[in-house]
Amino acid sequence: MSLLLEPSPEQIQSDKIYAEMGLSPEEFEMVTKILGRLPNYTEIGLFSVMWSEHCSYKNSKPVLKKFPITGEKVLQGPGEGAGIVDIGNNQAVVFKIESHNHPSAIEPYQGAATGVGGIIRDVFSMGARPIALLNSLRFGELNTPRTKYLFKEVVAGIAGYGNCIGIPTVGGEIQFEDCYEGNPLVNAMCVGLINHEDIKKGQAHGVGNTVMYVGAKTGRDGIHGATFASEELTETSGDNRPAVQVGDPFMEKLLLEACLELINCDALVGIQDMGAAGLTSSSAEMASKAGSGIEMNLDLVPQRETGMTAYEMMLSESQERMLIVVKKGREQEIVDLFSKYDLEAVAIGHVTDDKQLRLIHKGEVVADVPADALAEDAPVYHKPSSEPAYFGEFQGMKLETPVIENYGETLTKLLSQATIASKEWVYDQYDYMVRTNTVVAPGSDAAIVRIRETNKALAMTTDCNSRYIYLDPVAGGKIAVAEAARNIVCSGAEPLAITDCLNFGNPEKPEIFWQIEKAADGMSAACRELSTPVIGGNVSLYNETNGEAIYPTPVIGMVGLVSDLAHITTQNFKHEGDAIYVIGETKEEFGGSELQKMLNGKVFGPAPSIDLQVEEKRQQQLLAAIRAGVVASAHDVAEGGLAVALSESLFGKEELGVNVTVKGDVVSALFSETQSRFLVSVPKVQQAQFESLVEDAIHIGEVTNTGSLVIANENNETVLNEQVKDLHSAWKGAIPCLLK
Repeated sequence: MSLLLEPSPEQIQSDKIYAEMGLSPEEFEMVTKILGRLPNYTEIGLFSVMWSEHCSYKNSKPVLKKFPITGEKVLQGPGEGAGIVDIGNNQAVVFKIESHNHPSAIEPYQGAATGVGGIIRDVFSMGARPIALLNSLRFGELNTPRTKYLFKEVVAGIAGYGNCIGIPTVGGEIQFEDCYEGNPLVNAMCVGLINHEDIKKGQAHGVGNTVMYVGAKTGRDGIHGATFASEELTETSGDNRPAVQVGDPFMEKLLLEACLELINCDALVGIQDMGAAGLTSSSAEMASKAGSGIEMNLDLVPQRETGMTAYEMMLSESQERMLIVVKKGREQEIVDLFSKYDLEAVAIGHVTDDKQLRLIHKGEVVADVPADALAEDAPVYHKPSSEPAYFGEFQGMKLETPVIENYGETLTKLLSQATIASKEWVYDQYDYMVRTNTVVAPGSDAAIVRIRETNKALAMTTDCNSRYIYLDPVAGGKIAVAEAARNIVCSGAEPLAITDCLNFGNPEKPEIFWQIEKAADGMSAACRELSTPVIGGNVSLYNETNGEAIYPTPVIGMVGLVSDLAHITTQNFKHEGDAIYVIGETKEEFGGSELQKMLNGKVFGPAPSIDLQVEEKRQQQLLAAIRAGVVASAHDVAEGGLAVALSESLFGKEELGVNVTVKGDVVSALFSETQSRFLVSVPKVQQAQFESLVEDAIHIGEVTNTGSLVIANENNETVLNEQVKDLHSAWKGAIPCLLK
């Protein structure tokens, strides 16, 4: 039911109705001052969603300014639907990552599905054809019925939407920690391709040009979704279930194809997805970015429910809708184009020169507010920041090397940890081969999708070890970017740029804001050193449940360019007799490691250190070796350390094995998570050339045909001898077993 009697401006003020919408008393006074009068119910609704953290980044803008956002290949940085990077030959890659965390905690299937739908629209609204989807997911430990339910339903929602729309889901990452028990993270990424001349922006230029609504009808689903995403979850958050949108991938497929045809029509002036805050954000942002205004008659908005108020229409987040601006007099062409796809295209307004967002409903002006005030001029806060007590405590710890009695048993248990274990149960539900361009499927360091009619491909990954960032956000922020780049390089690609999804707790808590600031410092330093600018992303704050925050989780989505298909490299060992190398020395670093978590049930102490100059040098040297054709396989040494990396490199061919000798402390050699290391195999005849190209490479053994993983210490005493098939069984069967 809609509100039959909306409260008066005086009631909004006296009853503090604005506070229920997420505005502070100070913000309400700002709105009153901007308008020169008290706002009515529709107007305060507009401000409440546009000034939410989800839409305005009012708490995070000062932090976002730290990021490098330009580069010689960057064609579009932050501020539009998605970022764009040049890849040569008049082509560009378009990509972005966004969160759908709170909706997924309440209604996991639809929350995840509409997260996928929204990020796809961000990409094709730029004029690009989406070619791949990825995700980054976080859940509590798989030991409660609720977490198992959330996990299964989120995966089903991602699969349901992506499979139906026909875009392959090619990669991602999943981690499990107690801190995500009440507040799972569901981050979706989309990658698209575009020709330079087809790039479009969400701007409403040209006074008198027509504003058109295209796509699905507007309903009451998703009202105040942006506000819901900008507050902590509580025991009563389930009452917000109506705020979760419902998606229709078949409708989206039609909308996608129609919009891509529309891109070639010279009548199109601007186009933007109706995402968070729906018709409000799309109209206000398009007007503000163009320095213009928009007037709309809401009676003309296609509606699937009766009696909808102006407030409901403007705040609805119904899916599969776009707002476009077209040249005046060309409207019928647009109507005819969309009708071919059984979609509505309706003229609902026009561009004005007064910089106002003006709404007409039932013959009356129901809102008249400055577009800039809603969009670009939203308030910005510099929140207090203070170092949490635990940080100093952890930094001062000198961790002892764990005592391991049985190395083989420890490795088997590590491979069975949910964060390390095979995610095949997940990606088997995704259609990752649709469109037949997927060259490297889920399960390797990075996914690779070929670019048709060229000899090039795109490598893509999502990454973030939130434990490291919790222990030390500066070091952890650097590692998140560096590990993503490592995965891209291991695949034979040059890292291009990143999109990020900054998932944190409540920024009004000084200790949380300190985490945000410091993580951004670390990420920025890594982006500069590795030449991977930030071309867009999303901020998701208030990820707390009943006052308990998640680990700081700034997820990195990275795309790289494979300049020659012959350079594509995977992590699996290829041939008996190939030499095995580790690039980089190993230190005794166990803070935040999988071994520490498995043995202690928690993480503590200093995070692993990282030298970005060393990182950059090793990445460049490895990529040069791959391009020289002397590398058979390459794998990032990450969670679980060298022993896990060796195991994962064997799982592609169980008949293969390895004989490896490690020096120094065996526990550190096998399970430390020292950064900037790679596990590489090289054909024997090319060892000398490889060693001349990669100066930090250490020869540790060779690939065998025994089907056994055999590791000896420096005294040539065997410390681990396990059948690869047994390790593979433990690794592959862990998640299905946990879900029973």
